[in-house]
Amino acid sequence: MQPRLPAEMHAAYDPRPMSSAPHSGPPAAGLNPAQLEAVYHLTGPCLVIAGAGSGKTKVITTKIAQLLVSGYRPSQIAAITFTNKAAQEMRERAKALVGKKAAKDLAISTFHSLGVRLLREEGTRVGLKEQFSILDSDDVLNVLKDAGGTTDAKQAQRWQWTISLWKNNGIGPLQAAQIAADDDERAAAAVMVRYQERLAAYQAVDFDDLITLPLKLLTTDAEAREKWQNKLRYVLVDEYQDTNSVQYELLKALVGERGMFTAVGDDDQSIYGWRGATIENLKRLPTDYPTLKVIPLEQNYRSTGSILRAANNVIAGNPKLFEKKLWSDFGDGEPVVLLEADGEEHEAERAVARIQQLRGDGMGPNFKDFAILYRANHQARVFEQALRRAQIPYKVSGGQSFFDKAEIKDLCAWLRLLVNQDDDPAFLRAVTTPKRGIGHTTLGALSTFSAQWKCSMFEALFSESLATAITARALAQLHEFGRAVNDLQYRAKHTEGHTAAHALLMEWLKDIGYEQHLVDNEENEKVAQARWGNVLDFVDWVAKRCGGQQSEEDGISFTEPKQSVLDVAQTISVILSLAERGDEQDQVTLTTLHASKGLEWPHVVLAGVNEGLLPFKREEAELTPEALQEERRLMYVGITRARTTLAVSTLRRRKKGRDTVVGIPSRFLAEMKLSEGSTREDPREKLKRMRAELVAKAAARVEAAGND
Repeated sequence: MQPRLPAEMHAAYDPRPMSSAPHSGPPAAGLNPAQLEAVYHLTGPCLVIAGAGSGKTKVITTKIAQLLVSGYRPSQIAAITFTNKAAQEMRERAKALVGKKAAKDLAISTFHSLGVRLLREEGTRVGLKEQFSILDSDDVLNVLKDAGGTTDAKQAQRWQWTISLWKNNGIGPLQAAQIAADDDERAAAAVMVRYQERLAAYQAVDFDDLITLPLKLLTTDAEAREKWQNKLRYVLVDEYQDTNSVQYELLKALVGERGMFTAVGDDDQSIYGWRGATIENLKRLPTDYPTLKVIPLEQNYRSTGSILRAANNVIAGNPKLFEKKLWSDFGDGEPVVLLEADGEEHEAERAVARIQQLRGDGMGPNFKDFAILYRANHQARVFEQALRRAQIPYKVSGGQSFFDKAEIKDLCAWLRLLVNQDDDPAFLRAVTTPKRGIGHTTLGALSTFSAQWKCSMFEALFSESLATAITARALAQLHEFGRAVNDLQYRAKHTEGHTAAHALLMEWLKDIGYEQHLVDNEENEKVAQARWGNVLDFVDWVAKRCGGQQSEEDGISFTEPKQSVLDVAQTISVILSLAERGDEQDQVTLTTLHASKGLEWPHVVLAGVNEGLLPFKREEAELTPEALQEERRLMYVGITRARTTLAVSTLRRRKKGRDTVVGIPSRFLAEMKLSEGSTREDPREKLKRMRAELVAKAAARVEAAGND
């Protein structure tokens, strides 16, 4: 039985089997020919090369609707994205297109959330208990410090990056030791062995394991592989160029030999090589799937002709995997502007002046229509100062998340411990927050005891022989904590619904004295109150999920009408790690080029377009051809964020450490060919024009008033 679609859908889709001609039915409303071809190709593997602003999300959601019309059940369709924000947008669009009922059962999620789903159902097949912990970045660093016997956070972070890259390329501890190229990598490989041992002991996984373990499951367990290939009959992958080696192998394992999938990506926007993403995955598709249908989307629905011309000119310097050239129906629009500044402070002043000029007397664009993009985080400071001086509201994208705040991490440690009492990192945070007289000496002795008896620290605190290792007072305090956790776990398991969950959580916070803990640890009373306000927000956030309300930002589907507090706690780590929160306040956006991907603004200033900054080059390292190509793609991404106007800014002199050096314009400026229709901005002429425009507007108002 085919799902019932909204009435407006029946005119948009051909309900006949897809063995007929792709365009044999009425076209999907509002799609261009290339988009239609992508939507109607359902008979085999498909690669959609989606240029910037070419409507790829519309193609994916419309293709989901066509799959439903063609006989697929909603639960048989998986759409995989890279961020919760993208998953949320896709879920909302799908709901509007196919209806709430059909959209409810679609598996729209991030790669990592899909991995969680597989491991929650099948984790015992790869050695996990039914309830396992997902470590966040802070937890991983602490485990690595322990595994490496160091207190150096920077060293542990280097190990973290190296081990993560190995995992993303399918490299385990033994192979890492074999391929280690220098002493640093050999040390990381040795730490990786001990790190993996600790993860197994804690019954915990890190974020990379959410991909590698499902891949292991599907490649080594024929029964599980057949089950999931039958469960997910068609797979769509967004931002395919951002996949790493392991994610590609996971996709292959999910779709099997039949290869019923659509990959949507753009080789010109592959900018995450530094975290394991590989453009090789695009190269491999035609080889691994000889019947692959490649469809380029070249019509841009975002930017003016002058902006697209600059983007096409830049990216032409890279070798092409698949030919495409962006174009739009919007006309040339304003020419791209080149801003030349004497230094960083002058550059920031000119960017602010440009915002003020385009806004005119306040009747122009809103502040949220503007973005200043840069290559590195340190470039933001001078722009912040200039915007504050001009009393212009702004936000720095990538600042501290609500979920990264210490008070939220404290509470999450308790909830994680309810789910998995073998989670030693969660135990250590919960037992010391708030403080209850259990010090480092006691915890060190408990850790040694648990290692000796090969059990978790929580399990060890109830051992009869622990009394030989610690004082009677310390033992009593540990037992009190253990009883509190067990009591909370029991109550959390049997408490569901919004009101009951909220009451339980507030009672728990009162029992452990968490509000007083915040007051005692903050000299500033207002800061303590703000932190307590965050805690109350978090309690409400958890309680709502217990009330059976669908979460739209976490990428995980909750199928039960109501959940217990323990049910919600089971997914808390991945929700927090993937959560993205934003707002719609009227603010100028400051953000890095990497963080800008997937976003757009009417007016963009691209700052610091100088050699050494963009393309970025470390002093001691050579800029390899591969690195230069990725930097060029990054420039291309920056240009194509702009819809209406684009200004690129370069420095005549720039700071380099404590020194000031001559600024060399980026080679990308020449590649943009700005002389072909773009202009250099003379601030004096701009000021004259702005004044003239203001005078004209004032005269028009006077004339209009007189006519009234």
